[in-house]
Amino acid sequence: MKAHELLTRSTEELENELESLKENLFNQKSRSILGQLEDTTLIGKIRKDIARIKTVLRARELDTQE
Repeated sequence: MKAHELLTRSTEELENELESLKENLFNQKSRSILGQLEDTTLIGKIRKDIARIKTVLRARELDTQE
């Protein structure tokens, strides 16, 4: 997921996507612990997507305060 893609989405869509990614991250970590994870880079990718979404949401929050 690219940052410019996130900028075109609404805040509500981003919050829903964030919750979905958090659930996915939990599931992938659980699978990793059990040894069922095939793609070990997936956890890092999900974490980066979460960080991107949080960054966009925080920037929007700061823009509304000013």
